[in-house]
Amino acid sequence: MPAIILKPDRDYSVSRRHPWIFSGAIDRVEGVPAPGETVEIRAADGTPLGAAAWSPESQIRARVWSFDPAEPVDAAFFERRLAAAIAGRGVLLAADTTNAFRLVNAEADGLPGVIVDRYDTHLVCQFTTTGAERWKTVIVEALARLWPCAGLYERSDADARAHEGLAASCGCLAGGEPPARIEIREHGCRFLVDVRGGHKTGFYLDQRDNRARVAPHATGGDMLNVFAYTGGFGVLALRAGAASVTHIDLSAEALALARENTRLNVCNGAADEHFIAGNAFEVLRTFRDSRRSFDVIVLDPPKFGDARKHVMAACRGYKDINLLAFKLLRPGGILATFSCSGLVTPDLFHKVVADAAVDARRDVQVLQRLQQASDHPEGLGFPEGLYLKGLLCRVS
Repeated sequence: MPAIILKPDRDYSVSRRHPWIFSGAIDRVEGVPAPGETVEIRAADGTPLGAAAWSPESQIRARVWSFDPAEPVDAAFFERRLAAAIAGRGVLLAADTTNAFRLVNAEADGLPGVIVDRYDTHLVCQFTTTGAERWKTVIVEALARLWPCAGLYERSDADARAHEGLAASCGCLAGGEPPARIEIREHGCRFLVDVRGGHKTGFYLDQRDNRARVAPHATGGDMLNVFAYTGGFGVLALRAGAASVTHIDLSAEALALARENTRLNVCNGAADEHFIAGNAFEVLRTFRDSRRSFDVIVLDPPKFGDARKHVMAACRGYKDINLLAFKLLRPGGILATFSCSGLVTPDLFHKVVADAAVDARRDVQVLQRLQQASDHPEGLGFPEGLYLKGLLCRVS
């Protein structure tokens, strides 16, 4: 087996069970590993540390499969990891409150680059790394055995694949093609999901718990749902008795599905003026200038930066959008604000939102810190796995 030998004193993160090995930590490579091939990890003194998938085009040059040097990385390895991940969702399965959730969450489930989401009778998979790509057929076959379903569909079109030197790949992997719309249920609501062309694998499953937490605050009030996508936060708010919900999203296609989802769940709240296709920053400035105001505002933007050199620019974007939101909230109003940029830490995000409150001259209480749903766990040795962070705030 090819091997990577780490530089002296660069094995600390591996000993702490962090699954990423950056190019700068590697002293030399023994052999000529192919992309995705399993390589042995060795400390500078030759001590075996585990096995990883080789990624020659990424700054993350290797991703750890196993921290046990004696554990073989083979078909049985992947079946064990997948079975453990599925078993870890047992609470969701037993509760039967939703038919859409994440079955496999990459590094947190010991499978870097492998994401599997369940949407009713279909599974949707993403393979974002060279290691995941190399073992894709084995993983798909194991999934078909462990979770019999109508079909497995691939949505490996995330930007991360380009960093690995991989082209986008989408299509049916096993079973039948998914329908144009899959209906899922969540917290007593029904949603139509486009798993072929929607964001991520079709729906923001990681916000499931937060949608339920925010909804009661909108009872009797007016909500502004910014970066609304297909309307999840707004639908739950209307079901909780919100007087109105205004959705803003750049995508008219996403808003069309948000309108369908609204009509699927409530008899009112689907008026055309409540769905605004446009740039969120520009629309919010228009609202500010016209003195519009709201009782509840949800900010759930896409990543504003996915590299360290973009962090400061991302923070400026988060500050601007939160500043506008603070100015639009009525006294006693609620702001639910989020960042899904993994490089923006919870502490940094808190500071940015606090700076926006100061500039808006608003006194703000943090009612609750928010994060991704429990089917999107983070590994304790992998803090980057806590990518979604949020604050539920009340404004004086």
